[in-house]
Amino acid sequence: MSPEIAWLIVRATGQTLQMVAVAAIIGSLIGIPLGVFLATSQKGELFAAPVANKVLGAIVNATRSTPFIILVVAIIPFTRLVAGTSIGTTAAIVPLTIATIPFVARLVEASIREVDPGLIETARAMGATPMQIVWKVLLAEARPGITLALTLTVVSLIGYSAMVGAVGGGGLGDLGIRYGYQRFMPDVMLAVVVVLIVLVQLIQSIGDGLARRFDKRQRSR
Repeated sequence: MSPEIAWLIVRATGQTLQMVAVAAIIGSLIGIPLGVFLATSQKGELFAAPVANKVLGAIVNATRSTPFIILVVAIIPFTRLVAGTSIGTTAAIVPLTIATIPFVARLVEASIREVDPGLIETARAMGATPMQIVWKVLLAEARPGITLALTLTVVSLIGYSAMVGAVGGGGLGDLGIRYGYQRFMPDVMLAVVVVLIVLVQLIQSIGDGLARRFDKRQRSR
């Protein structure tokens, strides 16, 4: 493999990491509070707002059910409005972030709903406010599950970032398509696949390790 191709792989890896990192951070900052609200806003819950819960739930479900590649194409006008362009690494962050928000929200909601309801009742009996229950009970107890949810999100984003290469999004996917497929360079395609596998394995290992560290059951053994 020539130095030029090696440099292209390094640059494409940097673009992929940039897309994934920015989308994961912004998507989590919006998705985690949304997930908490969805998990605590049904009738009789901490922030009971059944109508808002159903409306937001429907929006989340609709976004999640849209295939990512279709979502990328469908929101091109919005992407152009936000990023000033519809191609390139910066533009790719927009659909990646939009796809991340409902994904994170549902995973966080599921993690919080696994918390023992008895803990919530105990906290209420001790006079804790709803926000205190969220911070000190729900999020604290669901931390291992949320960590695994965010790990799954980042791993999925790596796959999505490769998909946006099909529409000029940059990164490893774009490199694999332009050089590995269109220019018939199987060594480039193989290198792209290997880098993606390494990234996924690394992130999954880090996420699993953090989840074990946060899990009280694991620490008590």
